[in-house]
Formats: sequence, C-alpha cells, structure tokens
Amino acid sequence: MFYIWQAAGNTEASMPDRFPPPWTVEDTGAAFVVKDSSGQKLGYFYYEQEPGRRSAAKMLTKDEARRIAVNFAKLPELLLSRERSGGRRL
Repeated sequence: MFYIWQAAGNTEASMPDRFPPPWTVEDTGAAFVVKDSSGQKLGYFYYEQEPGRRSAAKMLTKDEARRIAVNFAKLPELLLSRERSGGRRL
C-alpha cells in the first residue's frame, strides 16, 4: 500500500529543503515507512499481526501503526497551515 499527502499551495517556497514534501507511507510487511520526496526514510512504525507475539513484544497492531504513520506523513501540511495562519496555535 502506498499513500501520498501533499499540502495545497506552493510547498517549495514555504517548507525547508531538509525533508521536502510530499511525504509518503509505504507498507513493508512488518512496518510502515514514511519517506520524503527525495526518498529519505523519516520514520518506521513496526507492527505485528499475530496477537500472541504482539502482546509479548508490546507491538502495535497493523491498523494502529498505519494510522500513526499516516498522521506523521501529514506533518508538512500541518506546518504549512500553521505558517499560513500567522503562527497561531492550531
């Protein structure tokens, strides 16, 4: 599975070049990996589907890991909306 989020407007002018948007989420089979547009891996969110192993290792379910990764990938959009609102608290 592959997800892409891109903030509306000109992201090049407002976001630093360090981790260029859009950020994507990819399922590797054991984790969801969030990458920036240059392919730099920004975060791994590991999961276990077997309940016994998951509780013994205290790991996330696949759905929990996916939701966290997807929300993490939305950070550039959140920061841009904050920047557009004049730095006001969201």
